[in-house]
Amino acid sequence: MERLIDMQEDVVIGRKFDQEKPRYDLLPANALEEVVKVLTYGASKYDDENWRKVPEGRRRYFAASQRHLWQYKRGELIDADSKCYHLACAITSLMFMLEKELTNEPDIKDVK
Repeated sequence: MERLIDMQEDVVIGRKFDQEKPRYDLLPANALEEVVKVLTYGASKYDDENWRKVPEGRRRYFAASQRHLWQYKRGELIDADSKCYHLACAITSLMFMLEKELTNEPDIKDVK
């Protein structure tokens, strides 16, 4: 047993200078998985990255997020169409809007 203690004292501790980096380990895993389910549903229903091509996306995803939030507020947890949580659907719409803002991605004009 004494030998084992001596070996532990000789162990060198590694370093990683990541204090200033984003803490992805703080993301709530279960909530994130629900958002991924919404994205997977949308990709299978429409197409991968289809949300980028939606005309007037900012306006329409704002409206979609509000619809899901109000359904949740009325006590409905699960979206009837996607079978996903309304909150996850709302978060997904908000993420689309935020991504467009962060990347300065212009909205596609509605073609009538």
